[in-house]
Amino acid sequence: MRNIELLAPAARQVDAAGLRELDADELARYVADPAHPWWRREPCVRALAGRVPEGRVAELIARVQDPDDTSEVRIALLDLLGTRAELLPWLRHEDRRGDDGFGMREAFLAARGRLGDRSALPELATLAASEWPRQQAVGKAGLYALARRYGNEAILADLGDERPEDRAARLGLQDEELNVFALADPDRSVAFLAQSLLTDEHRLRAYLNEAPTTEAKLWAAYALYHLTEDAAEARAMYDHLGRPRVEVAGLDEELRGVIVHEYAGGCEERSDPRWRIEVLCTEPPARPDQDEQLGRAMAALTAAGFEPASPVSAGNHHQQGEGTYHVIACRGNLVHISTLGRFATGYDADPTARQALEAAGFRWIDDETGAIKVTDLCVYYFGGRVPLTVDTLLFYWQD
Repeated sequence: MRNIELLAPAARQVDAAGLRELDADELARYVADPAHPWWRREPCVRALAGRVPEGRVAELIARVQDPDDTSEVRIALLDLLGTRAELLPWLRHEDRRGDDGFGMREAFLAARGRLGDRSALPELATLAASEWPRQQAVGKAGLYALARRYGNEAILADLGDERPEDRAARLGLQDEELNVFALADPDRSVAFLAQSLLTDEHRLRAYLNEAPTTEAKLWAAYALYHLTEDAAEARAMYDHLGRPRVEVAGLDEELRGVIVHEYAGGCEERSDPRWRIEVLCTEPPARPDQDEQLGRAMAALTAAGFEPASPVSAGNHHQQGEGTYHVIACRGNLVHISTLGRFATGYDADPTARQALEAAGFRWIDDETGAIKVTDLCVYYFGGRVPLTVDTLLFYWQD
Protein backbone atom coordinates (compact mmCIF):
# COMPACT_ATOMS: atom_id res chain seq x y z
CA MET A 1 0.00 0.00 0.00
CA ARG A 2 1.38 3.39 -0.99
CA ASN A 3 2.02 5.95 1.73
CA ILE A 4 3.61 9.39 2.02
CA GLU A 5 7.13 8.05 2.55
CA LEU A 6 6.92 5.88 -0.57
CA LEU A 7 5.45 8.69 -2.66
CA ALA A 8 8.11 11.15 -1.47
CA PRO A 9 11.22 9.05 -0.86
CA ALA A 10 13.64 12.00 -1.09
CA ALA A 11 13.71 15.74 -1.62
CA ARG A 12 12.66 16.64 -5.17
CA GLN A 13 11.53 13.05 -5.76
CA VAL A 14 7.82 13.42 -5.19
CA ASP A 15 4.87 11.71 -6.86
CA ALA A 16 2.49 14.68 -6.65
CA ALA A 17 -0.35 12.84 -8.40
CA GLY A 18 0.02 9.94 -6.01
CA LEU A 19 -0.15 12.24 -2.99
CA ARG A 20 -3.39 13.73 -4.28
CA GLU A 21 -4.92 10.26 -4.18
CA LEU A 22 -4.20 9.82 -0.47
CA ASP A 23 -6.75 10.52 2.23
CA ALA A 24 -6.91 14.24 3.03
CA ASP A 25 -6.96 13.67 6.78
CA GLU A 26 -3.81 11.56 6.56
CA LEU A 27 -2.07 14.33 4.63
CA ALA A 28 -3.24 17.04 7.05
CA ARG A 29 -2.06 15.07 10.09
CA TYR A 30 1.34 14.60 8.47
CA VAL A 31 1.66 18.32 7.65
CA ALA A 32 0.65 19.33 11.17
CA ASP A 33 3.52 17.36 12.70
CA PRO A 34 6.74 19.43 12.44
CA ALA A 35 8.82 16.37 13.28
CA HIS A 36 8.37 15.17 9.69
CA PRO A 37 10.81 16.46 7.02
CA TRP A 38 9.73 19.76 5.53
CA TRP A 39 10.39 18.50 1.99
CA ARG A 40 7.69 15.86 2.49
CA ARG A 41 5.28 18.13 4.33
CA GLU A 42 5.35 20.88 1.68
CA PRO A 43 4.13 18.65 -1.21
CA CYS A 44 1.52 17.21 1.14
CA VAL A 45 0.18 20.74 1.61
CA ARG A 46 -0.05 21.14 -2.17
CA ALA A 47 -1.89 17.82 -2.37
CA LEU A 48 -4.57 19.21 -0.01
CA ALA A 49 -5.69 21.88 -2.49
CA GLY A 50 -9.47 22.07 -2.50
CA ARG A 51 -9.97 19.43 0.21
CA VAL A 52 -8.75 20.69 3.57
CA PRO A 53 -10.42 18.73 6.40
CA GLU A 54 -12.25 21.29 8.50
CA GLY A 55 -11.33 19.44 11.67
CA ARG A 56 -7.62 19.97 10.93
CA VAL A 57 -7.74 23.69 10.09
CA ALA A 58 -6.74 24.86 13.58
CA GLU A 59 -3.70 22.56 13.61
CA LEU A 60 -2.64 23.77 10.16
CA ILE A 61 -3.07 27.42 11.13
CA ALA A 62 -0.87 26.76 14.15
CA ARG A 63 1.87 25.63 11.75
CA VAL A 64 1.49 28.85 9.76
CA GLN A 65 1.82 30.89 12.93
CA ASP A 66 4.90 29.08 14.26
CA PRO A 67 7.97 31.16 13.31
CA ASP A 68 10.19 28.18 14.05
CA ASP A 69 8.56 26.03 11.39
CA THR A 70 10.06 25.89 7.90
CA SER A 71 9.22 28.79 5.59
CA GLU A 72 8.46 26.49 2.66
CA VAL A 73 5.72 24.74 4.65
CA ARG A 74 4.33 27.96 6.11
CA ILE A 75 4.16 29.64 2.70
CA ALA A 76 2.44 26.61 1.15
CA LEU A 77 -0.08 26.61 4.01
CA LEU A 78 -0.77 30.32 3.52
CA ASP A 79 -1.48 29.61 -0.14
CA LEU A 80 -3.81 26.81 0.93
CA LEU A 81 -5.56 28.63 3.78
CA GLY A 82 -5.12 32.19 2.59
CA THR A 83 -8.83 32.89 2.29
CA ARG A 84 -9.59 31.96 5.92
CA ALA A 85 -10.86 35.17 7.50
CA GLU A 86 -9.67 34.13 10.96
CA LEU A 87 -6.08 34.58 9.76
CA LEU A 88 -6.45 38.30 8.99
CA PRO A 89 -5.98 39.78 12.50
CA TRP A 90 -2.82 37.72 12.93
CA LEU A 91 -1.55 38.67 9.48
CA ARG A 92 -2.08 42.37 10.18
CA HIS A 93 -0.37 42.33 13.57
CA GLU A 94 2.83 44.37 13.79
CA ASP A 95 4.72 41.29 14.99
CA ARG A 96 4.61 39.95 11.43
CA ARG A 97 7.20 42.58 10.51
CA GLY A 98 9.67 40.80 12.75
CA ASP A 99 9.14 37.42 11.08
CA ASP A 100 12.23 37.22 8.90
CA GLY A 101 11.74 33.74 7.49
CA PHE A 102 12.67 33.55 3.81
CA GLY A 103 9.72 34.69 1.68
CA MET A 104 7.40 35.18 4.65
CA ARG A 105 6.93 38.93 4.24
CA GLU A 106 5.74 38.39 0.66
CA ALA A 107 3.51 35.50 1.69
CA PHE A 108 1.87 37.57 4.45
CA LEU A 109 1.14 40.41 2.02
CA ALA A 110 -0.22 38.05 -0.63
CA ALA A 111 -2.59 36.52 1.91
CA ARG A 112 -3.75 39.95 3.06
CA GLY A 113 -4.50 40.82 -0.55
CA ARG A 114 -6.55 37.66 -1.03
CA LEU A 115 -8.46 38.46 2.17
CA GLY A 116 -9.34 41.94 0.93
CA ASP A 117 -7.15 43.93 3.34
CA ARG A 118 -6.87 47.33 1.66
CA SER A 119 -4.37 48.50 4.28
CA ALA A 120 -1.85 46.19 2.58
CA LEU A 121 -2.10 48.17 -0.67
CA PRO A 122 1.00 50.40 -0.26
CA GLU A 123 3.22 47.44 0.57
CA LEU A 124 1.75 45.37 -2.26
CA ALA A 125 2.47 48.22 -4.68
CA THR A 126 6.06 48.35 -3.43
CA LEU A 127 6.39 44.61 -3.87
CA ALA A 128 4.92 44.77 -7.38
CA ALA A 129 7.59 47.33 -8.30
CA SER A 130 10.43 45.09 -7.14
CA GLU A 131 13.25 44.32 -9.55
CA TRP A 132 12.91 40.63 -8.68
CA PRO A 133 10.31 38.75 -10.77
CA ARG A 134 9.12 36.50 -7.94
CA GLN A 135 8.38 39.46 -5.69
CA GLN A 136 6.77 41.33 -8.58
CA ALA A 137 4.43 38.43 -9.22
CA VAL A 138 3.36 38.24 -5.57
CA GLY A 139 2.75 41.99 -5.39
CA LYS A 140 0.73 42.08 -8.59
CA ALA A 141 -1.35 39.09 -7.54
CA GLY A 142 -2.23 40.87 -4.29
CA LEU A 143 -3.09 44.10 -6.10
CA TYR A 144 -5.32 42.36 -8.60
CA ALA A 145 -7.03 40.36 -5.86
CA LEU A 146 -7.99 43.64 -4.18
CA ALA A 147 -9.13 45.09 -7.50
CA ARG A 148 -11.36 42.09 -8.19
CA ARG A 149 -12.97 42.45 -4.79
CA TYR A 150 -13.47 46.22 -4.67
CA GLY A 151 -13.20 47.32 -8.29
CA ASN A 152 -10.39 49.10 -10.10
CA GLU A 153 -11.66 52.60 -9.37
CA ALA A 154 -11.68 52.06 -5.61
CA ILE A 155 -8.12 50.73 -5.64
CA LEU A 156 -6.93 53.54 -7.91
CA ALA A 157 -8.39 56.04 -5.46
CA ASP A 158 -6.55 54.35 -2.59
CA LEU A 159 -3.24 54.25 -4.44
CA GLY A 160 -2.72 57.92 -5.15
CA ASP A 161 0.21 58.94 -7.32
CA GLU A 162 2.92 60.36 -5.07
CA ARG A 163 5.24 57.34 -5.02
CA PRO A 164 6.73 55.83 -8.20
CA GLU A 165 5.54 52.38 -7.15
CA ASP A 166 1.98 53.68 -6.77
CA ARG A 167 2.11 55.22 -10.24
CA ALA A 168 3.46 51.93 -11.60
CA ALA A 169 0.64 49.98 -9.94
CA ARG A 170 -1.94 52.31 -11.51
CA LEU A 171 -0.78 51.31 -15.00
CA GLY A 172 -2.17 47.81 -14.65
CA LEU A 173 -5.53 49.02 -13.34
CA GLN A 174 -6.43 52.13 -15.34
CA ASP A 175 -7.56 52.40 -18.96
CA GLU A 176 -4.70 51.79 -21.39
CA GLU A 177 -5.29 55.10 -23.16
CA LEU A 178 -4.13 56.86 -19.98
CA ASN A 179 -0.89 54.90 -19.81
CA VAL A 180 0.67 56.82 -22.66
CA PHE A 181 1.00 59.86 -20.40
CA ALA A 182 3.21 57.83 -18.05
CA LEU A 183 5.91 57.85 -20.74
CA ALA A 184 6.75 61.30 -19.33
CA ASP A 185 7.00 60.02 -15.75
CA PRO A 186 10.17 61.29 -14.05
CA ASP A 187 10.87 57.80 -12.73
CA ARG A 188 12.28 55.69 -15.57
CA SER A 189 11.02 52.42 -14.13
CA VAL A 190 7.45 53.76 -14.42
CA ALA A 191 8.03 55.00 -17.98
CA PHE A 192 9.60 51.66 -18.92
CA LEU A 193 6.60 49.75 -17.58
CA ALA A 194 4.22 52.10 -19.38
CA GLN A 195 5.87 51.56 -22.77
CA SER A 196 5.75 47.79 -22.26
CA LEU A 197 1.96 47.91 -21.77
CA LEU A 198 1.03 50.09 -24.75
CA THR A 199 -0.55 48.39 -27.76
CA ASP A 200 -2.07 51.21 -29.84
CA GLU A 201 0.29 52.22 -32.66
CA HIS A 202 -1.89 55.16 -33.72
CA ARG A 203 -2.00 56.61 -30.22
CA LEU A 204 1.77 56.28 -29.92
CA ARG A 205 2.33 58.07 -33.22
CA ALA A 206 0.09 60.90 -32.09
CA TYR A 207 1.92 61.10 -28.78
CA LEU A 208 5.28 61.41 -30.53
CA ASN A 209 4.26 64.95 -31.48
CA GLU A 210 2.74 65.95 -28.15
CA ALA A 211 5.18 64.34 -25.69
CA PRO A 212 6.47 67.05 -23.33
CA THR A 213 10.09 65.85 -22.99
CA THR A 214 12.79 64.29 -25.11
CA GLU A 215 12.76 61.18 -22.93
CA ALA A 216 9.00 60.79 -23.37
CA LYS A 217 9.37 61.02 -27.15
CA LEU A 218 12.11 58.39 -27.07
CA TRP A 219 10.03 56.07 -24.89
CA ALA A 220 7.18 56.42 -27.40
CA ALA A 221 9.52 55.66 -30.30
CA TYR A 222 10.90 52.66 -28.41
CA ALA A 223 7.40 51.34 -27.66
CA LEU A 224 6.42 51.79 -31.30
CA TYR A 225 9.46 49.85 -32.42
CA HIS A 226 8.53 46.92 -30.19
CA LEU A 227 5.01 46.89 -31.59
CA THR A 228 6.01 47.11 -35.25
CA GLU A 229 9.53 45.57 -35.18
CA ASP A 230 10.41 48.34 -37.64
CA ALA A 231 13.14 50.71 -36.48
CA ALA A 232 12.48 53.30 -39.21
CA GLU A 233 10.19 55.48 -37.09
CA ALA A 234 12.54 55.30 -34.11
CA ARG A 235 15.42 56.35 -36.35
CA ALA A 236 13.40 59.22 -37.81
CA MET A 237 12.55 60.51 -34.33
CA TYR A 238 16.18 60.06 -33.24
CA ASP A 239 17.35 62.16 -36.19
CA HIS A 240 14.58 64.74 -35.66
CA LEU A 241 15.67 65.22 -32.06
CA GLY A 242 19.29 65.71 -33.07
CA ARG A 243 20.46 62.16 -32.26
CA PRO A 244 20.45 62.69 -28.47
CA ARG A 245 22.68 60.43 -26.44
CA VAL A 246 24.08 60.07 -22.95
CA GLU A 247 27.51 61.65 -22.97
CA VAL A 248 30.08 59.90 -20.79
CA ALA A 249 33.35 61.68 -20.09
CA GLY A 250 36.33 59.68 -21.34
CA LEU A 251 34.27 57.11 -23.24
CA ASP A 252 35.57 57.17 -26.81
CA GLU A 253 33.65 55.95 -29.85
CA GLU A 254 35.36 52.56 -30.02
CA LEU A 255 34.46 51.70 -26.44
CA ARG A 256 31.02 53.24 -26.74
CA GLY A 257 30.06 51.27 -29.84
CA VAL A 258 31.05 47.95 -28.31
CA ILE A 259 29.28 48.63 -25.01
CA VAL A 260 26.11 49.99 -26.62
CA HIS A 261 25.66 46.98 -28.87
CA GLU A 262 26.46 44.45 -26.18
CA TYR A 263 24.34 45.87 -23.36
CA ALA A 264 21.89 48.61 -24.38
CA GLY A 265 19.49 46.25 -26.13
CA GLY A 266 18.79 44.38 -22.90
CA CYS A 267 19.58 47.00 -20.30
CA GLU A 268 17.63 47.26 -17.07
CA GLU A 269 14.47 49.31 -16.69
CA ARG A 270 16.03 52.35 -14.99
CA SER A 271 18.35 52.97 -17.95
CA ASP A 272 18.09 56.21 -19.91
CA PRO A 273 15.99 55.57 -23.06
CA ARG A 274 18.66 57.29 -25.13
CA TRP A 275 20.78 54.15 -24.78
CA ARG A 276 17.90 51.98 -26.01
CA ILE A 277 17.35 54.13 -29.08
CA GLU A 278 21.06 54.47 -29.84
CA VAL A 279 21.42 50.72 -30.25
CA LEU A 280 18.57 50.76 -32.79
CA CYS A 281 20.01 53.65 -34.75
CA THR A 282 23.71 52.83 -35.00
CA GLU A 283 25.63 50.08 -36.73
CA PRO A 284 27.20 47.43 -34.51
CA PRO A 285 30.99 47.11 -34.60
CA ALA A 286 32.45 43.97 -36.10
CA ARG A 287 33.13 41.22 -33.59
CA PRO A 288 36.64 39.76 -33.59
CA ASP A 289 37.39 36.22 -34.72
CA GLN A 290 38.00 34.63 -31.33
CA ASP A 291 40.39 31.95 -32.53
CA GLU A 292 42.45 34.44 -34.51
CA GLN A 293 42.52 36.97 -31.68
CA LEU A 294 43.52 34.44 -29.04
CA GLY A 295 46.14 32.95 -31.35
CA ARG A 296 47.62 36.41 -31.88
CA ALA A 297 47.68 37.05 -28.12
CA MET A 298 49.36 33.71 -27.46
CA ALA A 299 51.98 34.36 -30.12
CA ALA A 300 52.74 37.82 -28.74
CA LEU A 301 53.07 36.59 -25.16
CA THR A 302 55.18 33.61 -26.24
CA ALA A 303 57.52 35.87 -28.20
CA ALA A 304 57.89 38.03 -25.09
CA GLY A 305 59.03 34.98 -23.11
CA PHE A 306 55.93 34.43 -20.96
CA GLU A 307 55.23 30.75 -21.78
CA PRO A 308 51.44 31.35 -21.68
CA ALA A 309 49.01 28.58 -20.78
CA SER A 310 46.13 27.82 -23.13
CA PRO A 311 43.32 30.40 -22.95
CA VAL A 312 40.25 29.47 -20.93
CA SER A 313 36.85 31.15 -20.99
CA ALA A 314 35.75 33.27 -18.05
CA GLY A 315 33.20 30.62 -17.11
CA ASN A 316 35.78 27.84 -17.09
CA HIS A 317 38.25 30.02 -15.21
CA HIS A 318 35.69 30.61 -12.45
CA GLN A 319 34.32 27.07 -12.80
CA GLN A 320 30.81 28.43 -13.29
CA GLY A 321 28.83 31.02 -15.21
CA GLU A 322 29.92 32.76 -18.37
CA GLY A 323 31.51 36.02 -19.43
CA THR A 324 32.95 38.20 -22.17
CA TYR A 325 36.63 37.37 -21.91
CA HIS A 326 39.25 34.64 -21.90
CA VAL A 327 42.00 34.26 -19.33
CA ILE A 328 45.60 33.50 -20.23
CA ALA A 329 47.87 32.57 -17.34
CA CYS A 330 51.49 33.41 -17.96
CA ARG A 331 54.31 33.36 -15.43
CA GLY A 332 52.17 34.36 -12.46
CA ASN A 333 50.15 36.89 -14.46
CA LEU A 334 46.54 36.62 -15.52
CA VAL A 335 45.83 38.41 -18.78
CA HIS A 336 42.24 38.95 -19.89
CA ILE A 337 41.33 39.12 -23.59
CA SER A 338 37.83 40.48 -24.27
CA THR A 339 35.48 38.70 -26.66
CA LEU A 340 33.86 42.04 -27.52
CA GLY A 341 36.81 43.63 -29.30
CA ARG A 342 40.57 44.10 -29.33
CA PHE A 343 40.70 44.80 -25.60
CA ALA A 344 43.11 43.33 -23.08
CA THR A 345 43.84 43.95 -19.43
CA GLY A 346 45.48 42.35 -16.45
CA TYR A 347 45.42 43.14 -12.77
CA ASP A 348 48.99 43.78 -11.55
CA ALA A 349 50.22 42.35 -14.85
CA ASP A 350 53.84 42.58 -15.93
CA PRO A 351 54.24 45.74 -18.07
CA THR A 352 56.03 43.61 -20.65
CA ALA A 353 52.79 41.70 -21.26
CA ARG A 354 51.00 44.96 -21.99
CA GLN A 355 53.74 46.07 -24.37
CA ALA A 356 53.69 42.74 -26.21
CA LEU A 357 49.93 42.79 -26.66
CA GLU A 358 49.80 46.42 -27.74
CA ALA A 359 52.47 45.68 -30.35
CA ALA A 360 50.22 42.86 -31.60
CA GLY A 361 47.29 45.24 -32.13
CA PHE A 362 45.48 44.96 -28.81
CA ARG A 363 44.23 47.92 -26.81
CA TRP A 364 45.20 47.73 -23.16
CA ILE A 365 42.48 48.92 -20.78
CA ASP A 366 44.36 50.67 -18.00
CA ASP A 367 43.01 51.57 -14.58
CA GLU A 368 41.94 55.06 -15.61
CA THR A 369 39.97 53.92 -18.64
CA GLY A 370 38.59 50.87 -16.86
CA ALA A 371 37.21 53.03 -14.04
CA ILE A 372 34.96 55.10 -16.33
CA LYS A 373 31.36 54.56 -15.24
CA VAL A 374 28.91 54.33 -18.14
CA THR A 375 26.25 56.71 -16.89
CA ASP A 376 22.58 55.65 -16.80
CA LEU A 377 23.17 52.34 -18.58
CA CYS A 378 21.95 49.90 -15.93
CA VAL A 379 23.18 46.33 -16.35
CA TYR A 380 22.45 43.29 -14.20
CA TYR A 381 25.53 42.26 -12.22
CA PHE A 382 25.44 39.92 -9.23
CA GLY A 383 22.01 41.05 -8.11
CA GLY A 384 22.57 44.74 -8.84
CA ARG A 385 21.03 46.71 -11.69
CA VAL A 386 23.16 49.82 -11.85
CA PRO A 387 25.62 51.55 -14.19
CA LEU A 388 28.91 49.65 -14.41
CA THR A 389 32.47 50.62 -15.24
CA VAL A 390 34.19 50.04 -18.56
CA ASP A 391 36.42 47.26 -17.23
CA THR A 392 33.44 45.36 -15.81
CA LEU A 393 31.52 45.68 -19.09
CA LEU A 394 34.39 44.67 -21.36
CA PHE A 395 35.47 41.85 -19.04
CA TYR A 396 32.09 40.79 -17.68
CA TRP A 397 31.47 37.59 -15.77
CA GLN A 398 28.28 36.40 -14.12
CA ASP A 399 27.84 33.12 -12.27
